[in-house]
Amino acid sequence: QVQLVESGGGLVQPGGSLRLSCAASGFTFNMYDMGWFRQTPGKERDLVARIRSPYGSTDYADSVKGRFTISRDNAEKAVYLQMNSLKPEDTAVYYCHAKLLYGTMDYWGKGTLVTVSS
Repeated sequence: QVQLVESGGGLVQPGGSLRLSCAASGFTFNMYDMGWFRQTPGKERDLVARIRSPYGSTDYADSVKGRFTISRDNAEKAVYLQMNSLKPEDTAVYYCHAKLLYGTMDYWGKGTLVTVSS
């Protein structure tokens, strides 16, 4: 019943842009912090960006600061990641994540692949 469905991944040239979307359902969206993580083969899954509830404060990995922007639309129950000035090292599977503000409940999407290559 709980679902996080990512979309928007694909192949993009270095310097290009992509906008990832995550559609949430089956839980009280505004009670969760939302985030984007990424993972490459053989590597750990790392936080890219996080946006908190209820005030919408954000934080970013140093590697993406100034290039990526996370946002959320509580009415639409969606979270977005605008990725600009993409670099080959941004290539990864990107995962949407939801974490309950109080408690241990969290959810993961299945991921969407972003490939940055010429």
